[in-house]
Amino acid sequence: MTVSKNERLGSVDALRGFALLAIVLLHNLEHYNLFGAPHATNGLLQWLDTASYDSIFFMLAGKAYATFSLLFGFSFFIQLRNARARGCDFRARFAWRMFLLFCFSQFHALFYNGDILLLYSVCGLILIPAASWKDRTVLIVASVLMLQPYAWAKVFYGLTHPDYVDANNAFAQFAIKAEQIGRTGNIWQMLADNIWNGQLYSNFWQVEAGRLFQTPALFLYGMWLGRKQMFVKSAVSVTFWKKVLAVSFIAAIPLYFLCRMVPPHLENVTVLAYYCIAVPMVYNFAFMCVLVSLFLLVWFYSGDGYKWQKFIMPYGRMSLTNYIFQSIFGVIIYYHFGLGLYDKIGNFGSVLVGIGIFITQWLFSKWWLERHKQGPLEYLWKKGTWIQINKSR
Repeated sequence: MTVSKNERLGSVDALRGFALLAIVLLHNLEHYNLFGAPHATNGLLQWLDTASYDSIFFMLAGKAYATFSLLFGFSFFIQLRNARARGCDFRARFAWRMFLLFCFSQFHALFYNGDILLLYSVCGLILIPAASWKDRTVLIVASVLMLQPYAWAKVFYGLTHPDYVDANNAFAQFAIKAEQIGRTGNIWQMLADNIWNGQLYSNFWQVEAGRLFQTPALFLYGMWLGRKQMFVKSAVSVTFWKKVLAVSFIAAIPLYFLCRMVPPHLENVTVLAYYCIAVPMVYNFAFMCVLVSLFLLVWFYSGDGYKWQKFIMPYGRMSLTNYIFQSIFGVIIYYHFGLGLYDKIGNFGSVLVGIGIFITQWLFSKWWLERHKQGPLEYLWKKGTWIQINKSR
């Protein structure tokens, strides 16, 4: 079975929707980078705060972003394939598309100093040459990047040069000012700070957290999965995801203990800093593979997805619109210029706020897509991608 040019894959839309829901829950627990929640005095609320924080971060932190990135690579494959079917070379157009994504990132970053779209617009460029690579080359390059070679080089250098110190926290100097503005500044101060300081905070953190290697790796994996039709139900795809589930589950167990048990015994600052990037990144990837394979196997088993999976599809179809505007809603709720609730809502309350944002956006997405083919920002992105400078041609 293959997917026709105009057919959308429901499994991908649903998976993207759940990844986006996970992102909004995580960002609300972080109060959109105004970290630190008030301590509840009630025993039940204390338990709910701890349980909600620990369970959501354990299950979703690092996995939601990875899933979102994996599907970005798959979307590139779909666009490339459809353009080739029309006799077009999509690669140059995709470079322009990434510039438009950069423009969206600048709008988003004005409000939220945790934007990932700029990183996507840069790392997405790897897909242009990769479009002509063989499948084996794509997997090799993606796997090397996923293993965080720069972080392991730093670990090795730290072991062989004990006097060398690299705490891998250059982002912290920008984070301090950004948090202060968020806690005390008005909207104009926040917007002005995010133009420069907030972007430095966000992008230094992304690089130092290992995402500069992880993101293109996930893009390449997503493109490879598209080539192999692994998001479409078939005997081959079902067998593939069963193997992924088994291997990733087995791998995640020792990786989890390596993440938890080794760092307390590392005294070298450099080794500790980069070990805590390299190993958790691979662990999160393995855990993400468990979640994605389970979701898809359940979807395939039902035939075309269960209702609890399919209901979120409108949310996933408008992922760019919902991603940007959930951040705007969040900063209005938590930052000083808005409702200023960053120090008034605990973890459990923040989860409820996140669910409230999700329900609001889901209702809007459902209403909008009953009247339009795409979300508003998705429409602008598509129109901008295919704009013709010389209409006569």
